[in-house]
Amino acid sequence: MKTLVVIPTYNEVESLPGALDRVRQHAPAAHVLVVDDSSPDGTGALADERASRDDHVHVLHRRQKNGLGPAYLAGFDWGLGAGYELLVEMDADGSHRAEDLVLLIQRAEMADAPDLVIGSRWVAGGATQGWSARRVALSRAGNLYVNVVLGTRVRDATAGFRVYRADILRRLDRSQVRALGYGFQVNMTKVVEDMGGRIVEMPITFVERQAGQSKLSGGIFTEELALVTRWGLARRAHQAAAAARRTASRLRRGRG
Repeated sequence: MKTLVVIPTYNEVESLPGALDRVRQHAPAAHVLVVDDSSPDGTGALADERASRDDHVHVLHRRQKNGLGPAYLAGFDWGLGAGYELLVEMDADGSHRAEDLVLLIQRAEMADAPDLVIGSRWVAGGATQGWSARRVALSRAGNLYVNVVLGTRVRDATAGFRVYRADILRRLDRSQVRALGYGFQVNMTKVVEDMGGRIVEMPITFVERQAGQSKLSGGIFTEELALVTRWGLARRAHQAAAAARRTASRLRRGRG
């Protein structure tokens, strides 16, 4: 299937060359779209140079940095317009291994046609390298919280290494995608699940960033927690309203 790997970048001039090399080595049939948010360190120019000598590499320049979610959505729009059948989310920092990319694509191409394949750290066979015990506990606890509050059935809803089928993205109601930052992954997981999309998880090994500086901060986790809590409260309110309507309907029928 025609596959596009979407890699959002902001100041990834150190890590992007290696990421592109590994994707081209392990998944030579796939195309890559670098979505650069006007990186001041020259990442966009580096991507342009690479695209000029490799017809499998493309670049989308965005004028401002306004979040991971909008960058991916812009990449998806570009890919859908170009007729790609599978659209992959992948980081530029080396944390997502190209060896695992091949397995995710193969799973997406299987006969059961999953709408979303998630590269999961927390299913059997999944792992992390270079993480502290605190970070592992934080990620596991965060995903457990997502499952409890939102009622999802995904072990690694926060994962950013994933493959979408084009059909599910075409049917996506963009008004339901509200998260701009790292909450985008949870948001998209929930939206696909609510649409009745088939989600499968494949084990991957997540490797700590190999070059450059991490963009993760406490604020990112706080944002994600706040969003999940808000969505969870809205879900419970909707459930309560639906239960009240059912009760009122039964009472009316009883009186009749």
